[in-house]
Amino acid sequence: MRGEHRLSVALVVVLMLPLLPVVGPASAEQPLWRSVGLDPDDWTDRPSTEDSPMMQSYSGNAVIRMTVSYVDGHPFLGNERVEDAEVIIELFEAWAPITTDNMIQHVESGLYDGIFFHRVIDDFVTQAGDPTCKRLVAYPATSPECGSGGTGETIPLEHHESLSHVDGAIGMARSADPDSADSQWYIAETEAHGLDPENRDDEGYATFGIVRDGMSHIRAIARSPTSDDPTGIEDIQNPASSAGRPLYEVTVVRMEMIGVADPDGTIRNPPVEAASSDWSWLPSGPAAVGWLTLLALPVAAIWARTEAPARFDAPLVMEAELMPMEVPNKANGPAEDAAADRTSDASARD
Repeated sequence: MRGEHRLSVALVVVLMLPLLPVVGPASAEQPLWRSVGLDPDDWTDRPSTEDSPMMQSYSGNAVIRMTVSYVDGHPFLGNERVEDAEVIIELFEAWAPITTDNMIQHVESGLYDGIFFHRVIDDFVTQAGDPTCKRLVAYPATSPECGSGGTGETIPLEHHESLSHVDGAIGMARSADPDSADSQWYIAETEAHGLDPENRDDEGYATFGIVRDGMSHIRAIARSPTSDDPTGIEDIQNPASSAGRPLYEVTVVRMEMIGVADPDGTIRNPPVEAASSDWSWLPSGPAAVGWLTLLALPVAAIWARTEAPARFDAPLVMEAELMPMEVPNKANGPAEDAAADRTSDASARD
């Protein structure tokens, strides 16, 4: 019975293992691209520089790769479409956490894939980010909401003293309400400090990143012939141009998170940690429960089959049994013993 009881207990313990919390090494839930370090020295097609903290890359800043397709000028003049042109954008997450998080969420969801630039003004900004601005059958046919669309979820206006409208800056488009930014963004094709809050009476516009590579593609897009500036010639501009839509589709093929800025190389070449602190080889989650169960089964089986050691309790002793007994005198022979017995009998008769 004792063995059967041990087996029951062992089975209960094994069955309860999956219900126990698994304790493993702490790890933050981060997307894979956060572990990819990118060398800023590889980015050479940059905007014009000026005295601004935005000119420097900072370790850990999220980086976007935008792939675009456009025509640099008029096709009938022999200009061919440029396909799969890449623009690299670094986000200043420490200075604009709300705005950059909003942008990252939209990029990761694929919101911008397949849209087109709906507003281009040479020597000012190129604007996109409206998910309703997609070609319907043939460009420029599109949704009537193109240019005013978004996700319906707005964010508050976010400024930081280190951020401004330098050449290549990316900022959030909005309506008259300062806190109405949604998904639309623009890239300054030149310095546009007239949009900075200190130079306006409407709180200005929020920047949150900068083009690090591929700025020549942004300048080419800005030169695109538009509905109110159709020449496509940089030296001939319509001074009244304010909301020109490109005559030939300028497509955001896709936007994707590709890594983080790594100017000092610590992400690409992390320091080697002591072996004692590396718990990556340990299983976690369901795998850990499975291993614990496999290890517990044989241990439980052996424990259940092991008999308890036998107990040898001393028997109860009656008080009479503890009385001393007369031991015959082994020194006498049989004859002496018989004589002694007769003497005892005679004494008893007297």
